[in-house]
Amino acid sequence: MKKLGKYSMGLGDRFGHQGGAQLKAIIEAGSKGVEITPVWNKSNREHVIIGTQPDDVRQEADHVTNSAKFKKPYFVDADHINLDTVDRFINASDFFTIDVASYIGKKADDKEIKNFVSGARKYTGDLKIPGIKKPLKVTEQLITSIAEKYLFAAIKAWEIYRKIEKSKGKENFVTEVSMDEVPNPQTPVELFFILKMLGEENIPVQTIAPKFSGRFNKGVDYVGDPQKFAEEFESDLMVIDFAIKEFGLPDNLKMSVHSGSDKFSIYPLIGSIIKKHDKGIHLKTAGTTWLEEVIGLAESGGKALDFVKEIYYKSLEKTEELCAPYADVIDINISGLPSKTEVAKWSSNKMAGALRHVPGNKDYNPNMRQLIHVAYKLAAMEMAEYYKLLEANEKIVSECVYDNIFKRHICRLFDIK
Repeated sequence: MKKLGKYSMGLGDRFGHQGGAQLKAIIEAGSKGVEITPVWNKSNREHVIIGTQPDDVRQEADHVTNSAKFKKPYFVDADHINLDTVDRFINASDFFTIDVASYIGKKADDKEIKNFVSGARKYTGDLKIPGIKKPLKVTEQLITSIAEKYLFAAIKAWEIYRKIEKSKGKENFVTEVSMDEVPNPQTPVELFFILKMLGEENIPVQTIAPKFSGRFNKGVDYVGDPQKFAEEFESDLMVIDFAIKEFGLPDNLKMSVHSGSDKFSIYPLIGSIIKKHDKGIHLKTAGTTWLEEVIGLAESGGKALDFVKEIYYKSLEKTEELCAPYADVIDINISGLPSKTEVAKWSSNKMAGALRHVPGNKDYNPNMRQLIHVAYKLAAMEMAEYYKLLEANEKIVSECVYDNIFKRHICRLFDIK
């Protein structure tokens, strides 16, 4: 059976040029005693916008691992797929992030809800989960409301899983279930019964991506109360541990943190909690590799800097269009975006400083960073020129990508000095 390692990292690479730099960060972590399984992920939306195919991600992953003589496991993730999009990913992928967010809130048949509630009735009262101080209060009414909200989504996850299994075979891929792209977080008690649903559907889920409290905006730090997050994260971890034994789920089932890029304020908390309980983690770094490419080009100066500025100017004109698909995961203060006239005067260092996420740097502008994060569509419209600039400035760009993954993410999360 294909099994995901204890620690794994989703490495988004929208334009397919940075696999080598990303793998270098994974190898460096290994040399420091932290073994991380690389997972190259790309969503259907990104493929459509850029004009690539899932096979392109497979080819990149195979090429960079072969070139580096990397003999450890690695995966290619069909990121955020559903029934409408899964087919095109089946051949190239061996990791599937089944996204059930769009199915949450839709009701299953009354009979299915009734059957689930009947089977879950034994958990009413004070549900004691080892590792959680206070028992979870469970009523039949609560179980019914959870079933009405999530059971249909679990059934859809089963349909998607079976479609993949029929084509690939039962033990030839890793399954993740994602429910993070919704307005409200799941509580620990909701997560418990969601895992019961997945267990009853016989989905061998190896990672689960719940929605947490606070904002997980793309490419910037966590917004919310870090201590509240830590309590929620630890409770969810204990629920997963208990659910594995209770519902016969895979023993390596672990937490997945989506939109996990740059959540610097909570990395030490996550790191200390998983260390305390000896648990794994899957962290998705999303589109920060594209941002690092832009930063590397800005640092390179000349035509590369001009290209980055043009991307920014165009993004100012198309802000609403670019942001619309990402409304739940970005918060941009439009008044905090510098004008075209202002940016035209900026040096390489000033432009790179505005976009690079270094807390405390006076030049860092999270509004600009989020806008450029969603503006990759504009680079895709100038693909030939963009690729030419990436290749001409490969050394600077790849160093930016490596530093971002290793120094700003891996070192913070795993406390590597």
